[in-house]
Formats: sequence, structure tokens, C-alpha cells
Amino acid sequence: QVQLVESGGGLVQPGGSLRLSCKASGLALEDYTIGWFRQAPEKQREGVSCISINSYATWYADSLKGRFTISRDNAKNTAYLQMSSLKTEDTATYYCAAFRQFASCREVYAMESEGNGTLVTVSS
Repeated sequence: QVQLVESGGGLVQPGGSLRLSCKASGLALEDYTIGWFRQAPEKQREGVSCISINSYATWYADSLKGRFTISRDNAKNTAYLQMSSLKTEDTATYYCAAFRQFASCREVYAMESEGNGTLVTVSS
């Protein structure tokens, strides 16, 4: 059974940091581009970041550049999203997903698998 499981969410104060993890089972993460999405209450899901199979290519939403860093460790079958200088508007449920192609890593229809999400709350 293919599974992606996110972890690392929680409550953090504005300006703080969190590292989210996306652990894969039932699939070899090294065969997939990984994307992170988020969805805030009453808002549409939005793409956050993507990383290609070999980590050579990355993409970030313009509003997040410089604050978020995506990475992966294929040997551990895990991808990460390091989030720094967090703002209240970063509060959302964060999801990771696996894609066959980097070019479509922002497209929901192209997801091969998706996790159930981890909640990040930024509040003082």
C-alpha cells in the first residue's frame, strides 16, 4: 500500500521555524518528484514547493522564497520542508504529494499519491 505520511506540524510563534517531513512507504521516493501544498481554512489549496527526483530542480511559490527550503533524502525515503520566519498567514494544513514529472508538480490532477496532511498553526 502506497502511503505518504506528513509529520512535524504544530503550534509555533510568529518568526519561529518548523521542519515538516514526508515519509513514503510502498513506493520508492527516488522515482518521484515531491511537492508540498497547503490549505488554510476557507481558502483554496495552493502549491508551496517542489523538488525533482535528483534534487537538481526546485520550485517555490513567490511569496515563500527565502523562507522555505525543500529537500529530500532518497535513502530515507523522506522529503522535508524547512519553514522559517513563519507568519500567521502560513497557518494551514500542509500536504506532500508524489508526481511523475517535475513540470506538473503544482497540478492536483497529476498527483500519484498524497498524504493526509499535518497542521501548522502560527500564533502568538
